[in-house]
Amino acid sequence: MKELSMIVVTPHSVVLNGNILPTSKTGDALLTECYRFSKADYPKYFKMDPLCRLGFVAAELLLQGQEEERFVPREDRAVVLASCRGCLSTDQRYEETIQPGENYFPSPAVFVYTLPNIVTGEIAIRNKYLGETSMYLFEETTDEDERLRLLENMTFQDPVTTSALIGWVDYKDGEHYTAKLYLITKE
Repeated sequence: MKELSMIVVTPHSVVLNGNILPTSKTGDALLTECYRFSKADYPKYFKMDPLCRLGFVAAELLLQGQEEERFVPREDRAVVLASCRGCLSTDQRYEETIQPGENYFPSPAVFVYTLPNIVTGEIAIRNKYLGETSMYLFEETTDEDERLRLLENMTFQDPVTTSALIGWVDYKDGEHYTAKLYLITKE
């Protein structure tokens, strides 16, 4: 496998291929700042849950620097992500809307993001990727890289897949999140 590009997004920094991108915001505001910086014209961004925003922004910044045509259908590109929390922060927010009492109001806008694989779908839809999309949930660990190598090996077992956006996207709250995405090709 050959790594083409890598991005790491945390609440305090964005590092693209070893270069720190200039940012003035932190936390959730950093994600919106990066979205605006990317000039992505994707209004659904503002309806996304935090996990989806994190993965979307990381993918957008990573893919913008590639020397390939974007937004053309590709069956050979997979989007495979991993997380330890998935969409737990959104699940908790949704649970608040379904508690019995005066404030009982199930929110369809929140409910739609109670599936952690929505982030892979949003990335695939935006970029017209028709290959595999998967989100794997692992126990919290310090060895994310080992798990990502496992996902990489599994992803490239598919003979149609020639490249993949693979990474770790985990969101606890506005001050505790990480996205680490790689664009990888078969050699």
